[in-house]
Amino acid sequence: MAQIPATKRRRLSPPSASKGKDTSPSALESDSNDDYLVRASRWDLEQDYEQRPRKLRKQEKENTRLPIKTSEGRIEQLVVPITAGAEEAESDSGFSEEEEDDEGVEEEHDTEPKVSPQRQIIEAKEELARIAGLLNEDPEENTPLFRSLAQLASSGNITVKKLALATQLAVYKDVIPGYRIRPLSENDTTTKVSKEVRRLRSFEQSLVAGYQNYIGELARLAKAGRENAVGMDAASLSSVAISCACGLLVAVPHFNFRGEVLEILVGKLSGKKVDDDFAKCRETLETAFRNDEDGTPSLEAVALLMKMMKARHYRIDESVLNTFLHLRLLSEFSSKGSQNSIDRPDDSSSNVQGKKKLKEKKQFRTKAQRKTEKERKAVEKEFKEADATVSHEERDRMQAETLKLVFVTYFRILKARTPHLMGAVLEGLAKYAHLINQDFFGDLLETLKDLIGHAESTDPTELDPDETDEATQRNAVRESLLCIATAFALLDGQDNSTTGLNLDLNFFTTHLYRTLHSLSLNPDLELSAKSLHLQDPNSPPQPPKNTKVNIATTTILLLRSLSYILLPPRNTRAVPPVRVAAFTKQLVTTSLQLPEKSCVAMLALLAKVAKSHGRKMAGLWNTEERRGDGVFDPLRAEVEGSNPYASTVWEGEILRKHYCPGVREGVKELEGVIKGVN
Repeated sequence: MAQIPATKRRRLSPPSASKGKDTSPSALESDSNDDYLVRASRWDLEQDYEQRPRKLRKQEKENTRLPIKTSEGRIEQLVVPITAGAEEAESDSGFSEEEEDDEGVEEEHDTEPKVSPQRQIIEAKEELARIAGLLNEDPEENTPLFRSLAQLASSGNITVKKLALATQLAVYKDVIPGYRIRPLSENDTTTKVSKEVRRLRSFEQSLVAGYQNYIGELARLAKAGRENAVGMDAASLSSVAISCACGLLVAVPHFNFRGEVLEILVGKLSGKKVDDDFAKCRETLETAFRNDEDGTPSLEAVALLMKMMKARHYRIDESVLNTFLHLRLLSEFSSKGSQNSIDRPDDSSSNVQGKKKLKEKKQFRTKAQRKTEKERKAVEKEFKEADATVSHEERDRMQAETLKLVFVTYFRILKARTPHLMGAVLEGLAKYAHLINQDFFGDLLETLKDLIGHAESTDPTELDPDETDEATQRNAVRESLLCIATAFALLDGQDNSTTGLNLDLNFFTTHLYRTLHSLSLNPDLELSAKSLHLQDPNSPPQPPKNTKVNIATTTILLLRSLSYILLPPRNTRAVPPVRVAAFTKQLVTTSLQLPEKSCVAMLALLAKVAKSHGRKMAGLWNTEERRGDGVFDPLRAEVEGSNPYASTVWEGEILRKHYCPGVREGVKELEGVIKGVN
């Protein structure tokens, strides 16, 4: 058995080499202890331990390479383990290698793989769906999520930004209450309330703050899209912002910051470019006008439109002005208005009696009773505001202010003679004729006469090239017919109050009589603003026509004007016989040149006129009953001087052989009515 060697002991201090000293064991032991203590006091054990090389887990360290992009579009990091030789070389490096390792770790963090755009969109969809679900489930408990939605909307990814804007629209449409939230006053903040009320107030204030930021972001994006030379991303974001604003105006028109939403839409309508967003804003305003029940949103929108038109000197698209034709006051408002005042039904006697009755019924009440009554009225007022109910008086007041703004806009455009807006203004005046104050009739009729005279004197072939564009934008025939229809609509819309008026409309009647022949030769007689047709290659170039509210053809406008003249709604029997006979003779003559549909419509109108004025026009079909002497002059400027009874309706024999069966039947019906009268 091998003998185990003895354990080797380490000497802590070397023996003293000094000569001449005591070398006894006791003396040596005492000297060594003294030297050990002296040296130990100068040792730095912590520094020695800190400078000692550390043993790291070399098997876990990896060497990184440049990131690569996979076929799926993801960026991944390629890692390769360190070999044994490199591990041994690194173990000999000491503390200096640790610093290099730390720098390598920092570089690794800097080169972490970025998330792909597709992955960002997927994660954003999931997050948006989660936030929207929580807000719809319990919005009062999740008010901080409004701020989270706003943070997602500020993402650098365009698709994520669009999704966040659309999500905010859906959330606010579902969460917004059915009343307008008022700001808290100082008394409200200091008053002690219950826990439920405090919770509701906190939710309302958070909702208003988030909604205000959302509207501001929509306004910023919509304004950025209207700037020149914008990129595709800015244009697409602007389109999404405008769509969101339109959705908010239709869904929650009663809520706060309605004026800011209207400014977004009006700002888009002020531009020259007519695109899908422009049409969407216009249709949204029309829908808001039709659905407005209290009149306040319509008043704000009309005020903004009028301000925008005036600022742009009425250089706007015609369809913007036609939005006024969708206001509910056309069918609900019953008073007469102008650009300065509104005339309401005056019942002075009943008002005086009512005041006397109120004075008689007034009773004495103590101070406490008056205070109680005042508090009760204040509570009732708050209840009405909470229920969002609008009285008839308040709605009439709002509609009256709106009507004044509409008339101000129309009259300013008439005064400025803006060419491309004349048709829209005349159409609007014809629609609002029953609401126009009688004080404006004289000035308005004179303006209509001037428009007709200007249309007659304007010849596009004699204009300078610079004025050609302005002249071609105007349709003189259409404007003349609209002026005539507007003049007679003004008279027709005044009920029984026109008995005291002295209005001379012979100018419009004579003008229509003189233009019947030229109208029958118009090739665009049956074409409207929506009709697609090729232009005359010999005519000057014209800009493309936009869709108008008044899509009636020239034939329809002509028939409407003739109905006002020959078949007025009141006093039909008062039409002079000479006027009936002269128009009948001219209309039968022009029917020979009219297109098929227009000819059928004209014969149907003559049959209706024959049922009311059969005896006045029967002499034109029988030569033996001629009442006049001389010769009929169809080109006479005056209707009464044309001598119509000196002629006969010989055109009926030609119309009997017309190629269209409808025309032949119309002639037979007209002659049957005349025979029945005889």
